[in-house]
Amino acid sequence: MPLPVAILAGGLATRLGPITQTIPKALVDIAGKPFIVRQLALLREAGIERVVLCVAHLADQIEAVLGDGREFGIAVSYSHDPLLGTGGALRSALPLLGDAFLVVYGDSYLRCDYAAIARAFVDSGKCGLMTVYRNDGRYDASNVQYADGRIVRYDKTPGIAGMTHIDWGLGALRASAFAGYSAPMAGASRAAGAARSRTSPRGNHRRPVRTCGSPAPHAALRRSRAR
Repeated sequence: MPLPVAILAGGLATRLGPITQTIPKALVDIAGKPFIVRQLALLREAGIERVVLCVAHLADQIEAVLGDGREFGIAVSYSHDPLLGTGGALRSALPLLGDAFLVVYGDSYLRCDYAAIARAFVDSGKCGLMTVYRNDGRYDASNVQYADGRIVRYDKTPGIAGMTHIDWGLGALRASAFAGYSAPMAGASRAAGAARSRTSPRGNHRRPVRTCGSPAPHAALRRSRAR
């Protein structure tokens, strides 16, 4: 059975300015459909059967559009995250996610082999995996030092020497990564970070991910869907 996917969709999306003052980023229109609908279609085509949406900002609107996901061919459930950050949101969602799961940002449209990444994670026996892309500072500041199939360092501080890769927007975690942290607390974010530092990522991919974190990629995604 495919691993479930946690979608981090609870942020305030301040970078989109007035666009997301009245609607959540997940519902921003992309070529005639809400972004989350396109994201779910992509995951369904990749063989994903179940997602857990970590929601907060204007969550009721997302639930009104998606419901239980039946209309979109994928099971959808919701974990309400009162803006606890990535680690806190995932920690709160553990009862819905189970022992092992994939994690994707709510603004990422990522074409990849999800099944292969899930298998690599399970086979590794590690509590965390991060997919990375060799960026060399081209698309954004590189934040990963990657060597011999392992993440040596993950740090978003600009200007650190030796950072050649960037996190690609998809990871995997086990519930054990959060052991020792009571729910939900800021410390849970550190649990997720610690899991990444122990990861054994084999997803060293060659294409950059599209995101909807700022207005410019919206036009790019619209063009790609029109072709």
